[in-house]
Amino acid sequence: MKWMISFARKRSGKGMAEKLAAEIIAASKNEGAAVKRKEDTHRMAEANRAFAHFKA
Repeated sequence: MKWMISFARKRSGKGMAEKLAAEIIAASKNEGAAVKRKEDTHRMAEANRAFAHFKA
C-alpha cells in the first residue's frame, strides 16, 4: 500500500483519487510502478537466499 500511494503521487493526473485509481487498475493488470518494485524486491530476496548460509 505504501508503494502504491507513493507511486500514485508521482503519476500525472488531476486529483489524488484519479491517480490512485489508475495505480490500482495498473496493479490489477500486473503493471505499474508498484508491481515492478514488488517484483524487483522479491527477485533480490530470492537471489540473496542462495547466500544466506554464509556467516559474516
